Amino acid sequence: MQLQAPDMRAFRAIYFRKHHSTLSSLNPNPLITCKSPNYPPLPRKFHSTPTTTTTNETAATSWTTAYPNPPPSDSASPNTSTVQAIYDPVAGRVVTKWEPNNKKEEPDPGVEKSRSSSNIDQGNRIYGDVIGSSSVSRSIRKKGKSRSVFVCEDCGYSDGQWWGTCKQCQKVGTMRRFTEGVQKKMSGFEASENALRSWLPQHVAASAPIRLTDVNSQINESSWRITLPGIFGAEVERVLGGGLVPGSLVLVGGDPGVGKSTLLLQIAALISEGNDTEDSARVIYVSGEESVEQIGNRADRLRIETEDLFLYSSTDIEDILKQARVLSPRALVIDSIQTVYLREATGNAGSHVQVKECTSALLRFAKKTNIPVLLTGHVTKDGEIAGPRVLEHIVDVVLYMEGEKYSSHRLLRSVKNRFGSTDELGVFQMSQSGLEGVSNPSGMFLSEQHSDSDYLAGLAIAVMMDGSRAFVIEIQALCVAGSSAPRHVNGVPGSRADMIISVIVKQAGLKLQENGIFLNVVSGVHLTETAGDLAIAAAICSSFLEFPIPMGIAFIAEVGLGGELRTVPQLEKRINTLAKLGYKKCIVPKSAEKTFYEMQSEGMEILGCNNLKEMIHTVFRRG
Repeated sequence: MQLQAPDMRAFRAIYFRKHHSTLSSLNPNPLITCKSPNYPPLPRKFHSTPTTTTTNETAATSWTTAYPNPPPSDSASPNTSTVQAIYDPVAGRVVTKWEPNNKKEEPDPGVEKSRSSSNIDQGNRIYGDVIGSSSVSRSIRKKGKSRSVFVCEDCGYSDGQWWGTCKQCQKVGTMRRFTEGVQKKMSGFEASENALRSWLPQHVAASAPIRLTDVNSQINESSWRITLPGIFGAEVERVLGGGLVPGSLVLVGGDPGVGKSTLLLQIAALISEGNDTEDSARVIYVSGEESVEQIGNRADRLRIETEDLFLYSSTDIEDILKQARVLSPRALVIDSIQTVYLREATGNAGSHVQVKECTSALLRFAKKTNIPVLLTGHVTKDGEIAGPRVLEHIVDVVLYMEGEKYSSHRLLRSVKNRFGSTDELGVFQMSQSGLEGVSNPSGMFLSEQHSDSDYLAGLAIAVMMDGSRAFVIEIQALCVAGSSAPRHVNGVPGSRADMIISVIVKQAGLKLQENGIFLNVVSGVHLTETAGDLAIAAAICSSFLEFPIPMGIAFIAEVGLGGELRTVPQLEKRINTLAKLGYKKCIVPKSAEKTFYEMQSEGMEILGCNNLKEMIHTVFRRG
């Protein structure tokens, strides 16, 4: 039977493995050469064919089998190297070992170049292609192929197979196909920035662990953070936890036109101008959506005249980081993360892969240079930041800017903050000169109250908490007798309003069945917490009884299904806010009346009620 060439190679490999794998357990030396006298060499596996090597042919190399007593050859050069076949039991495969006959003389540069280009040298063992057959192995080596993955557009979950429903967020039709190309050779800058595609930079020498007390002793909290002056800066500092941390990565999201770019441009101007404790410093503002002239026009409208603010328009993340290294700024602002791209990453700018890789590159830059980076991010139709969910995990701080379309007020909310609390809220007002901090945000949602009692019918005051701040809001109610119109609710959950109306009918005995009821929260505020239940009930009763609520009275309590009044969280802070705004009376649950007895002497009268009936008799009492 005549065997084909592939069959012969497989047969020789099995034969070689059978005779040499058992010897590794007997010989303490893991490297077993083919020149052992106990095991004859395999003449068909390793050919003793001398090959002339030239400097131009880098793929060809000299091959000489190491026999116990090699025959002399007149044609062989005295400096010819010997390459031995060695079986490495650790690697589980045949390796080659190169030994020069004359170690004092330099080897042929052509041979050395070919050996280093086709093999990976580890000591005297050379793993890789068999010397003398590099051209053959190169011909059968497979070319790199691109790999396709399916990524969920909503949550960023990736899978190698397409599914109709995302396994993580369970949403249908959100899996999109992305192709990861073959990795190309990178320059020195690209290799340093994208090493292992990790989130943090790769240090050459890892430092030893440091004791916590030693780390804290080197940090002065007051001088460590970058402070922002003025009322506007104080509101931003409040949300950030006391200032901007060096080396942090901050992401600001919000609806289009809410003021994200204006916010970051004003922050960049404050940092570049400096203050009493800090000198002016360079700040780079990079935009991938506007030209330098457009940014300058907007800065002129905001009356920004600092000389240390540098404007740049680019979408190449490597170019941006290169310019930042040259200027060495105090802070770097990029607007926005969905417009920049990384050359080595696949996909267009704004895709899941590009957003993730660009954010990772900016994080490595921030941690390595200790320069804070501020980003803006687009949001989806659901109000979440566009891109993979891992984007919010990479950054240090995530801020959301909120605001109604027809309202000038803007709220800056902290969703994630590694350096502070997430309960803080910044309040701003949009004007012709940009965003301005609100000096008294607690009463900004209050309208002008008239002394005429007819205007106050159906109007009640409530106190809601948003983060760590208390806001006084107005709730309006209108009851129309004999109207068959359905209930209309604005700013209050419809199910909550239906429950309160049903409790008033059942427990308080008011006949609201044949009345059309309209509810509204002034200034477009959305009341979602239960602390405003009593104020909603009081406004409905005031409109139904056509009895105005006396001025200076506020309501803080939750209403249960039995008509009872329940206490709410942070009641003391709510009452203190009312006292600062000049309110004289506050209706609270009976169980909390004794707790705030000391406030009776400070000008605030605390009235406790057990249920809705007591509240009606206390407030709507004539004479």
